Amino acid sequence: MIQEQVVVGPLQCNCIILGCERTREAVIIDPGDEPNKIISLIENQNLKPKYILHTHAHFDHVAGTAGVREKFNAPTCLHPGDQTLYDNLPMQGRMFGMEFGNTPKLEKLLADEEILTFGDHRLQIVHVPGHSPGSVSFKLLDGSEHIFTGDTLFHRSIGRADLWGGDGRQLIHSIKDRLFRFDDDTQVFPGHGEATRIGEEKRLNPFLT
Repeated sequence: MIQEQVVVGPLQCNCIILGCERTREAVIIDPGDEPNKIISLIENQNLKPKYILHTHAHFDHVAGTAGVREKFNAPTCLHPGDQTLYDNLPMQGRMFGMEFGNTPKLEKLLADEEILTFGDHRLQIVHVPGHSPGSVSFKLLDGSEHIFTGDTLFHRSIGRADLWGGDGRQLIHSIKDRLFRFDDDTQVFPGHGEATRIGEEKRLNPFLT
C-alpha cells in the first residue's frame, strides 16, 4: 500500500493519502489546507482518489476540501454529527481571525463500523465522539496495523474538548472503549504531530493512565 503524508496549513494538519499499488485507487484523509500541495502529491503518484475523508470538521481539517474536490471526482465524506460544523466553515474561520469560503456539498455520510474500499484495501469507520460530536477514526483492515485518529488521540496527548460540541468525558471514553481495543502494536497516525502506537499510549499517555 502507498501511504503519504503532507503537513498543511498554519496549524500543521497531517493530510494522509492512502493508495492501492495495483489499481492506483486512493483516499484522501483530512485535506485541511494548501490543496495544490495535496493535488501535486497525488498526481506525482498517479493516484485516482475514490473518497475525500474527514476525521472531523474543524477548519484546519476541511479548509482545503473545496480545492481538492474541484480537482478530483471523489465524494466528500463525513460523519453526520459534524455536518453543522462542516457547513459553517466561514463562521469557524471568523472565530480564529481567518477567512474561509464555503465547503463543497457533503456527498456521503459515514456510519460507525462502515467499511470503505479502495483498490485492494479496506478502511473501517470508528466513531469516537468527544473532540467533536462526529469525530471518527479510520482503521486499516488489510496489511499493516494502522489507525488514523484525527484529533482524538495524539502522541502522549489527546484532543481538546472545549470547541463546538466537545465533551471531555466522552473523549476519554471513546479512546479507552473504542481505540484501546486494538492491538498494542497498532500504529497511530494522528491529525497533528508524530505517529505513535496504541500500546505506548496505554502505558505512557498522561491523560489516559
